[in-house]
Amino acid sequence: MSLRWPDLHLGQEFQSRTRTITEADVVAFAGLTGDYSEIHMSESFAAAGDFGGRIAHGLLVLSYAHGMMLGGGLLADCAVAFLGMSEWRFRGSVHLGDTIQVKFRVGELRKSRSLEHRGILTFDVEIVNQHGAVVQSGRKSLLLSTEAAPRGR
Repeated sequence: MSLRWPDLHLGQEFQSRTRTITEADVVAFAGLTGDYSEIHMSESFAAAGDFGGRIAHGLLVLSYAHGMMLGGGLLADCAVAFLGMSEWRFRGSVHLGDTIQVKFRVGELRKSRSLEHRGILTFDVEIVNQHGAVVQSGRKSLLLSTEAAPRGR
């Protein structure tokens, strides 16, 4: 079910489904971005490094998390645009085989000062692994319509 502006309130909490990061995910992301860094692609190189093995690209994890938050249609009836991120931190590594989940809450909700019938929603976001450790965190802001759109459009 898609939420609309009137359904949202400060402090409202959400959590996504989970997703396990696979070899195929990392290889496909490397191919799409051209980032073939050995820490992502070479087990022998990565095993000798700080992480003890290959890790997923930080931006791969961030991209998946964005889709896990919003790709299921949570705000489909009112989302206008993704405005950006702030205070984003990469706090831990994600190894191949790790499972991530996104926990997010409404941290700010206000009407736009410059655009009629628009509001700004800011989520406080944590991406956690299967052990509950926060691997990335920060804030994501979206522009929403404050007008009631018919449900099921």
